[in-house]
Amino acid sequence: MSRAILAGPDHDGLGAALELQGIDVTRIEGILTASVLDDAGVDDADLFVLTDLDEATAISVVKDRNPDARIVVYSHDSLPNFARGQADLAMDPDLFGVDLVAEELA
Repeated sequence: MSRAILAGPDHDGLGAALELQGIDVTRIEGILTASVLDDAGVDDADLFVLTDLDEATAISVVKDRNPDARIVVYSHDSLPNFARGQADLAMDPDLFGVDLVAEELA
């Protein structure tokens, strides 16, 4: 079974859609420190989904801890320049619905 960490608010229900695709989802909110990410199991995650771009610095921590994790940004906001090269995919919820995104990520 694939493992995902969903970091930030999940107003659109992406976590539930991922679970329907058979992905084990760990949800975290708040300040994404290295220890918070470690506690969430970032070392074993196949997928890291970020919805709160105020916490975009977490992308580099995830890549450092787990270079093989796919980094997906799912937000209405723009990804900061410093994080663009590390994200594998960035999607706007207005353009990509949760069911489509979950199906593609599974």
